[in-house]
Amino acid sequence: MRHRLLITARSILLGWVTLFAVTYLVERPLIIWTAPLLGAPWIPTAQLALECIALAATGWVMGRWNQLDAIRAVLVFAAMLAVWDFGLVPAINVQWLFRLIVNAFGDARYLESLVTSVVTHALLFGSLIVGARLSRPPQPPVSLAGG
Repeated sequence: MRHRLLITARSILLGWVTLFAVTYLVERPLIIWTAPLLGAPWIPTAQLALECIALAATGWVMGRWNQLDAIRAVLVFAAMLAVWDFGLVPAINVQWLFRLIVNAFGDARYLESLVTSVVTHALLFGSLIVGARLSRPPQPPVSLAGG
């Protein structure tokens, strides 16, 4: 049990290191270099795509270092990311999302931005989980013949 806990803690630590490295060494320079080419309307879309790639890479690294409980480690990492963002993934702001939910119940004007925020959060957290799933070794194909 202690061994599994240490492996999970190691993969979470590597997840933070990976997310920090990809965000500051790849994502931000790419946005700065491509912003003049993309134009102002496309910068948020490009940033969201790069954040999805960064989270998928983070999930992949975490999954490779924790083959036994990759999904559990990624879910713990996602919970930590929801609480402590450190500005690495600006699109993730769960506390603001909860305030937006409360506001949407009070006024229908907030409904469109609520849907957009929920979809964005699902896409980002889904990228993290997909990255962890992709890190698994390939499974043999299932045979219907049972042979």
